[in-house]
Amino acid sequence: MQFFAFDASYVDKLRSGDARIEAHFVSYFSELIRLKLRSRLSSNEAIEDIRQETFVRVIGLLRAEGGVRQADRLGAFVNSICNHVLFEHYRSKTVRESSLEDEPETVYVNREPSALTVLESKDTARVVREILNRLTERDRHLLESVLLDERDKDVVCAEFGVSREYLRVLVHRAKQSFKSLYVQYLGEQGPL
Repeated sequence: MQFFAFDASYVDKLRSGDARIEAHFVSYFSELIRLKLRSRLSSNEAIEDIRQETFVRVIGLLRAEGGVRQADRLGAFVNSICNHVLFEHYRSKTVRESSLEDEPETVYVNREPSALTVLESKDTARVVREILNRLTERDRHLLESVLLDERDKDVVCAEFGVSREYLRVLVHRAKQSFKSLYVQYLGEQGPL
């Protein structure tokens, strides 16, 4: 690409709508803008939109009162306008993406348990309590202390007068008793 030096005559002809100068201007800067935007955007449509918007704004500003004062700075002026349009594109894209991401999922997804889940949980808790009541006093108190209340095992050991190793054995036996009563309950009642 051959670089072009702009002068006041060129800018005046561009302002007045000289077709040959406009064609040169669009051709010259189209190539530069595409080179610049290719490394920043992946969409050819976005590149073309930004290129066209840049030309609309530059021509509009050139023809406005007070337009470009320094003809030799026309290239920097076009580059500046292109940067503004590109940043507007980034902002609008970010706003569109974030507005979808900012939508709370709770609007679309109910995270509360269903009525059926609540009923099943209450029914399961009732069955567990019922089976615990069928256990011996010692097994029920042991399972409640260790599993349900999650009390410190050293405190439970002291209360039962056993070592930590033997506490594990007692908890295992209590679980086995609970399991056999639960299986028996299911046989009597059918599945929950």
